[in-house]
Amino acid sequence: MAEKSKIEWTESTWNPVVGCTKVSEGCKNCYAERMAGRLAAMGQGQYRAVIKADANEKPIGWSGDICCVEKSLEKPLHWRKPRMIFVCSMGDLFHEDVPFDYIDKVFAVMALCPQHTFQILTKRPQRMLEYLLTENRQAIIDWQKVQIWRKLHGVEDAPWTRDLQKLPATKLPLPNVWLGVTAENQAAADERIPLMLQCPAAVRFVSYEPALGPLDLTPWLFRNDVVDGSPVPRSGLRWIICGGESGPGARPMHPNWARQVRDDCDAAGVPFFFKQWGEWYPVIKGSRWVGISGGGKLHDFGDGLVAARVGKKKAGRMLDGREHNAMPAESE
Repeated sequence: MAEKSKIEWTESTWNPVVGCTKVSEGCKNCYAERMAGRLAAMGQGQYRAVIKADANEKPIGWSGDICCVEKSLEKPLHWRKPRMIFVCSMGDLFHEDVPFDYIDKVFAVMALCPQHTFQILTKRPQRMLEYLLTENRQAIIDWQKVQIWRKLHGVEDAPWTRDLQKLPATKLPLPNVWLGVTAENQAAADERIPLMLQCPAAVRFVSYEPALGPLDLTPWLFRNDVVDGSPVPRSGLRWIICGGESGPGARPMHPNWARQVRDDCDAAGVPFFFKQWGEWYPVIKGSRWVGISGGGKLHDFGDGLVAARVGKKKAGRMLDGREHNAMPAESE
């Protein structure tokens, strides 16, 4: 899974790790858990290993086990055309049960694919920071890179050749790897973003999805500070993704939550990407939503605004009349 992705902000997904455990309110209606259940029911071995089933073999959620899918490691090495790749859409690369030596292999593959841009999202920035700041991490990734290169070229048992010297040394942060955290509300942002900002990365970003409450990102947004009359770049968030929740049990997103983050990004010059409304679309209280036939489920925000459950497709991804598709243009 999968050379092409329907996720709006990427092009492909790559899953060297599958399986997860829930850590916060944003995990409640996990899309990856539902998809993994369907794939497990279809007999895919790695997903059968990470999804538990009831007495009738019906998938009922994460088993708590994590599967490191060795056979998927080399996939990006065979994708010649440059592309955006979302890493571990069906798990968390920095889950506590993913060994560091396996994460080294993932980073080694990314280092061997400078033509691609890799987007990593985690809810475990403390482990990401621990991994990246471990002594000799660059040298360890380099060693794994050589092993993967030798396997790829069928020289695992051959003497080391001068060709290996052509592999450039790894230098962290990798220029083609973006690191991000999910922040579904302010509490998650306050906990995760400061840790993520300590991680060396070409681009650091936040996925505000599912948006479950108002969010102030202004303390962490990238901006050019002015010192003695000259602009001085300040390290910070270089990209924000925003989206409502979809699927069974989806919770509505207030439009003002998205607008506030959009406006804050605009003021700081940070790219803003509005992914979707999700299952719910906001309507003015008392107005009629044309997309609902015979009425529909409503949610009253209590401030004169009501959201109607119309489905992801009808709700779309227009915010105040237009799409927002901005992406980072360059690394820090």
